[in-house]
Amino acid sequence: MRTSFLLLVSCCVLLAGCDLEQNPVAETSREAVFNNENGLALYTNSFYNMLPSADDITRGDGISDYGARKPAPDFIVVGAYDARSSDGGWSWSALRNINYFLANNVDPAVPEAVRQHYNGLARFFRAWFYFEKVKRYGDVPWIDKPLDVDDPSLYAGRDPREVVMQHVLEDINFAIDNIAMTNDASRTMITRDVALAFKSRIALFEGTFRKYHPEWGLSDTADEWLNEAVSAAREIMDSGRYSLYEGAGEDMSYRRLFTSDDPVASEIMLAVVSDLGLGVTHTANWTYTSGTFWVRYSFIRTFMNTYLNIDGTPFTDREGYETMTFMEEVKGRDKRLQQTIRMGDYTRTNSGISVPAPPAFTYTWTGYQPIKWTLDEIAIDGGSRNTNAVSIFRYAEVLLNYAEAKAELGTITDADWAETVGALRRRAGITGGLNSLPTQVDPYLQQVYFPDIANPVILEIRRERAIELVLEGFRFYDLVRWKRGDLMEMQWNGMYVPSVNQYMDLNEDGTPDVYFATVMPEERIDGVVYIDVTGPEDRLANGTSGEITILNTIPRVWEDRHYLYPIPEVHLLKNPALGQNPGWE
Repeated sequence: MRTSFLLLVSCCVLLAGCDLEQNPVAETSREAVFNNENGLALYTNSFYNMLPSADDITRGDGISDYGARKPAPDFIVVGAYDARSSDGGWSWSALRNINYFLANNVDPAVPEAVRQHYNGLARFFRAWFYFEKVKRYGDVPWIDKPLDVDDPSLYAGRDPREVVMQHVLEDINFAIDNIAMTNDASRTMITRDVALAFKSRIALFEGTFRKYHPEWGLSDTADEWLNEAVSAAREIMDSGRYSLYEGAGEDMSYRRLFTSDDPVASEIMLAVVSDLGLGVTHTANWTYTSGTFWVRYSFIRTFMNTYLNIDGTPFTDREGYETMTFMEEVKGRDKRLQQTIRMGDYTRTNSGISVPAPPAFTYTWTGYQPIKWTLDEIAIDGGSRNTNAVSIFRYAEVLLNYAEAKAELGTITDADWAETVGALRRRAGITGGLNSLPTQVDPYLQQVYFPDIANPVILEIRRERAIELVLEGFRFYDLVRWKRGDLMEMQWNGMYVPSVNQYMDLNEDGTPDVYFATVMPEERIDGVVYIDVTGPEDRLANGTSGEITILNTIPRVWEDRHYLYPIPEVHLLKNPALGQNPGWE
């Protein structure tokens, strides 16, 4: 990511209602920036700070339905979160910086096309700013100019969601029409294609949110947004500039996207790139291997069950799937499974030597330990040592946005399916159902996840989105827009244990890995993790056998109010006109 090194508007005065800032800027400073292209480029570099960091993305599904963790997310723990909690999402200083730029980028000494290019970048980031605000808070104040300290707008209420989102659409359309750069080889800069990808993300979110949240009274405009998502995604697909990466074969191509130091340019459109020289690294290995650093995030078995068999049929159609051991259930599946969790013959490297690496119960709660973002070198597990690029936009998401929007509109065709979901599954080694729309509902997927959806195409696209984009930070707001937040209450379950007080060899290499005990053996084997299943945190569903059930002593509760965050109390005290979101009063 380009390092921002010029910030003309510094933070200094906290104003009532929002923290928009106003500092005097010397005329000479203004001219030095706005009368030449280099100055405009330097200023707009500061906007990149708004994008998520590598750690933001690799931990972005920390609050979701498919992962067990400790502690549970405060947001859905009874009594742990209210309007007095952190107000980290309510900062408005970035908007002040953008609006100041747009108000002052008028110097005729710079050619108009150049000025409009940088205005396009600024409006991309304003769309980014407001999209994040609307997702989090719903109605928010729309402000499109730098405000003076005595401006009455500082004490105004919030603007309706539909007004703000219409402005967001105008901003992203302006960005698409005016950003001059189409391709950036480094994959670290905002280009016109990135703006199109972002538009498809925005429009899919808003269209489905309006469709599945009729209480907002916006359902009649949902299709307008879904059509916007289709057109934006289609333009990228027709450009021919991107394709799904398949260069490492079906066993490794998917994971290579997340472990390569350089963004895989055929598929990655925008990424956070590390730089050892500048000390820019991230903590993915530490996050997903340490039992103490983060939350020991582990996938639950219910989600693992959604990975298809390699022939394209549902795993849950297999007879006896409920009591299959870990060693049995991971075989013959969608090859993204082996590139997402530790399983089979997965190995890691220690001082140049390859060593077996089964699920480590010193980390995982459930047996399903993530590897998607981690590197295989054990030496980098502690600290911020990861150098792999972390994608913000990639072509796979664009394909899924297109497929879902068309399915929701009822216009998806066999050709659309083959070009999107079929192509993603083909890369994952799946052999069946690639070229024509599904016609049968998977009972497990419907009953467990989406009981109100009877359309098999929509169900399968939602399955595909969860699997393809897992751990990339989409899941929470996917559940929000589909109005399925109650999935956050799902029981945290792990692999099936056929009997206690027996050793289990999870990777079948002849060496035992874990022992679930009601009575600990007198002699223990080095390298084996012994787990007491008589305690309050780790149990087996049937007492002496069954799925691992973990961390169910802390109730997680989803209420309708959780579809929006509360307006932070500190800002309501300064500006009561903002009002509070329903249920958070």
